[in-house]
Amino acid sequence: TKLEIPAINLDGEVTVLATVPEVVEALESCAMTWQKLISTALEEQLKKVPQGNGPLAEVDFWRERNDTLSALTEQTKLPDVQKVLEILQEAESEHIGDLQIVLSDLRKHHVEALDNIKFLSTLERHLKNLTYGTGFNVVLDTIPSLMNALRMVWIISRHYNTDERMVPLMERIAWEISTRVYKVVDLHTLFKEDRAAAKKKIAEAKSTLEQWKKYYFAVRAQIEASGREQHWEFDRKRLFEKTDYMTSVCQDLYDILQIIEEFYNIFGPELKTVTGHPKRVDDLLRRVNGLTSPMEELTFDPFSIKSARDWKLIMKEFKEEVSVENVKQIFVQNLKDPPLYKNHPPVAGAIYWSRSLFYRIKHTIIRFQEVEELLASERGKEVKQIYLQVAKRMKEYEDQKYNQWRDGTEQILPLLLKNTLLTSSVTEEPVTTKKSVRFMVNFSPILQEIIIETKYMEQLGFPVPEVARYVALQEDKYLRYTNGLKNMLDRYHKLMEILNEAETKLLDDHIQELWRVFKSGHRRLSWNSLGIGDFIVRCTQAIRKFESLVHQIHNNSEDISNKLLFIESTNLFKFPLSKNGDELPKSKEFFEYIKRERAKDVAHMVRKYIAIPQLLIKVEGRVANTNSGKSPKLTSYYAYWENRIYQVLTQLIVKNLQAFNAAVLANVPLFQTEAILSVPEIILQPNASEIDKMTAQCIRDCVEVTKHFVRWMHGTCIECPPQHIGEDEVITFSFYSDVSQNPLIIEQAVLITQNVHKLLASLSNYLNQWKRYHLLWKLDKGIVMERLAAEKPACITFDEELQFYMKVAQEVTQQPLIKDEQFIRLQLAPLAYTVQENARGWVISLGKLLNESAREELFSLQEEIQVGVFSCC
Repeated sequence: TKLEIPAINLDGEVTVLATVPEVVEALESCAMTWQKLISTALEEQLKKVPQGNGPLAEVDFWRERNDTLSALTEQTKLPDVQKVLEILQEAESEHIGDLQIVLSDLRKHHVEALDNIKFLSTLERHLKNLTYGTGFNVVLDTIPSLMNALRMVWIISRHYNTDERMVPLMERIAWEISTRVYKVVDLHTLFKEDRAAAKKKIAEAKSTLEQWKKYYFAVRAQIEASGREQHWEFDRKRLFEKTDYMTSVCQDLYDILQIIEEFYNIFGPELKTVTGHPKRVDDLLRRVNGLTSPMEELTFDPFSIKSARDWKLIMKEFKEEVSVENVKQIFVQNLKDPPLYKNHPPVAGAIYWSRSLFYRIKHTIIRFQEVEELLASERGKEVKQIYLQVAKRMKEYEDQKYNQWRDGTEQILPLLLKNTLLTSSVTEEPVTTKKSVRFMVNFSPILQEIIIETKYMEQLGFPVPEVARYVALQEDKYLRYTNGLKNMLDRYHKLMEILNEAETKLLDDHIQELWRVFKSGHRRLSWNSLGIGDFIVRCTQAIRKFESLVHQIHNNSEDISNKLLFIESTNLFKFPLSKNGDELPKSKEFFEYIKRERAKDVAHMVRKYIAIPQLLIKVEGRVANTNSGKSPKLTSYYAYWENRIYQVLTQLIVKNLQAFNAAVLANVPLFQTEAILSVPEIILQPNASEIDKMTAQCIRDCVEVTKHFVRWMHGTCIECPPQHIGEDEVITFSFYSDVSQNPLIIEQAVLITQNVHKLLASLSNYLNQWKRYHLLWKLDKGIVMERLAAEKPACITFDEELQFYMKVAQEVTQQPLIKDEQFIRLQLAPLAYTVQENARGWVISLGKLLNESAREELFSLQEEIQVGVFSCC
């Protein structure tokens, strides 16, 4: 396609030519011609498809399109063509728009073709090896590198990064691989070739087909693992259905070659020598050769999926031809441990397995019998002899299995039926209640197996013992009983599992009563007994009653636990909020607030605590039918809860001290203290010693909270009354004596004290920097002024001194007036004010001294002036 330039003189400026009607008219005609030419060329290219099924056809297709569109695109870039377009654009021709649309389409399709051929060219070497490479080894070496190259195209290309483009290309590659296999593996000649070479060829063909799929998934896994690339989610049926089917056919062919080779190994030269009948061996070999005749005379393509049913029939016939010997080997190899069908019992299952093998070889012999000459042949006679030998061994095997089962069943079944309904994890009756004691349904798996064996034996046609038939007929009843017992015991064991040790001891009498109900099933009732159903009902009722009691106790336990949780989660260090802005409560106010809030919370905690005995008395009423709070049956239960209370109080104090220590170390100020000048020292107000004492007292008060929790009298849940020692001293037994000695609490209290002490020391060190102003208050102002007056200093000396003190006063105003460190805010304003006042005091004293000195000088000057005047007069 060639773009013709109109025979018009285009010399001159574009703006001038665009005003000449004759020029514009001629160029518009030309533009219409170009538009039609380019549109026609594009339509022709877009209608074309690759010529061929292989991947190289797609490469050639894009190369041809690129060449055509490139030639056309280059013409549109010529200076004359560009000037024509500029003139029409300047003249605002109505034809220029349509032409530009076509030119835009041309550029778009050219860019696409150029990009595609650039990336497909990276695959071309691999595709040529795939198409023309000699031998499967070249193809096998090519597939991995080809697949990696496809991945790069997928990642980088702008057009081969969609299913619409990549799947057809891969489909062509799969077609090329299939075609290579199809050309090499020819069944008409395969079995006439050297067997080793034929096996090698089939193995390589199968490996090639498998390699194609294997490396596809390997690269797909790499893409998924990267997490950055668009995944390959292609239509696997289009890519692998054909190659997978061809792989299975190759495997069939390999198996045939392997079987034929084994036969040749059996009927080889050694057999001729041993038997002395070479002709008979040759006849057998001809029979072996005849096994592959149906494959060599196929009238269909074995590699076509459409012929899959025909190929399956061919393989079935071949396998049946060689099945007698295989069945014999299977039978001999699995005699001791035969493979069983699902749900088949061991003995009947073994007999079913033996019979299934027998039917397989029987079917083959029946087919032989249909062709008399086949069975009359030497091979046929050998097969028949093998069949008779195997069939005899199978019959003997069945009889042996059945007789052993029948004799064993008649002997053991009566004994199994005498078993008690239940058994336990301890052989002797437990004296004390233990959670570890478990009851099990004593229905032997052997008994269940005998029932199943009996059913299958009758199906197989064997006579079964009467007692076994009776038991088998009762299977539903036994199943109902075992399920009932199992459900009942499961319910009991779940109850026991939710009891803790204290509750187990508490309910010892009730558990023993429950065991007495179990006892008849554990000691007396057997599977022959008539009262099994009634026993299950009695046990279920007893368990239900026990379950109700357990739930009542657990409800009370939950109430007690909730009260203990409230106590344990109480905050004993509630801090006051800041009043406004930077102002925080002072230290004394801070600790007094904590003390007040703590007192309120302790009152709530104590109310929760004194309600616990009433809940325990409710438990006592349900378990022991008393409400004294001191039942001997609940002694260990009282002790259990008293220990829980101790643990809760210990945890309460530990957690609160830890939280307070964290607050001490956190950089969030909670109260403020002031720095003041107490001549000659700069100190905290209140001082560090007082803050230390307040902190220590706060910690002691926290631990002494436990004094409000009075201990119970031994073996009861009744509070111990105050004990009078001497005339005036009264002792109350509380948890304080135990909790306060806990190493964790002592350690935490010491740690808080140390941390506060370190903090106060740090603040004191910080205040040391203010000591640089110590001369302001250390020197005696009167003495210094008196000495300075005696020296009669010059005015400049006064100026220097005044400047120094004024600078000090100004410098103090620029210092930060708040210092936050951990949980203390240090207010420096009082100290700064005192320092400023001291500096101002020095300024005032110096001013007075300067005033007096100046006045004296003035008076002296006046006297001199007056004396001089008088002298002159």
